[in-house]
Amino acid sequence: MPDVPELTIPKRPVFDSPDEEQLHRKQRLAAGFRLFGKFGFEEGVAGHITARDPVEPETFWVNPLGMPFAHIRVRDLIRVNAQGDVVEGRHQVNAAAFAIHSQIHQARPDVVAAAHSHSTYGRALSTLGELLDPMTQDVCAFYGDHGLFDDYTGVVTDIEEGKRIATALGEHKALILRNHGLLTVGRSVDSAVFWFITMERSCQVQLTAKAAGSVVRIDAEQARATHGQVGKEYVGWLAFQPLWDKIIREQPDLLD
Repeated sequence: MPDVPELTIPKRPVFDSPDEEQLHRKQRLAAGFRLFGKFGFEEGVAGHITARDPVEPETFWVNPLGMPFAHIRVRDLIRVNAQGDVVEGRHQVNAAAFAIHSQIHQARPDVVAAAHSHSTYGRALSTLGELLDPMTQDVCAFYGDHGLFDDYTGVVTDIEEGKRIATALGEHKALILRNHGLLTVGRSVDSAVFWFITMERSCQVQLTAKAAGSVVRIDAEQARATHGQVGKEYVGWLAFQPLWDKIIREQPDLLD
């Protein structure tokens, strides 16, 4: 019999230096914005994804204010410090991005990336002031692992409001911001972006199913068990890889 090649399982990358990891995170971040643009998660200048810098971890990379997600390249990203100053890049930072993300990165040292946008179905579900129900296998990734910020006080430009959002997030991977939208976090840019994409789709499924009729939910025991299968950090990272492969083939200029 011919030799059968050994099968390999995708593994998270290991870096030789912080500079190498920095470039990797920036490339993934630019790809995340292109995916957000492709999936229609843009509403004016609202929405942002951040990635903690591995060289100077008290700073983070984010999208420039007013630049379309579909146009963002690696070289367009800006780096912001804990005071909200742009320390690398030539564009202005979105005040809401700083107010929210700076407090999340400060409160959660384990978080490498955070994603927030005013996506259509996330906004729609947020008006109901309720959590995601365990009605599909995919949504169980968030079972017992997302929260609700049950308040709305206008556009978030005050870091005190950012602190309240970070507190509501707690140790979860995701948060529904009432009358506002969705927020997800991850230990990689990859997972934070994938969690947002699948959370938005889960919101769409929940709204559609409830409009169609009586929903059969997954029982709590099975939902917890399924969360252990589909809700792990590695699973979020892994699920992003096909999206990465597709977007860099379709839009290779994002790596510039």
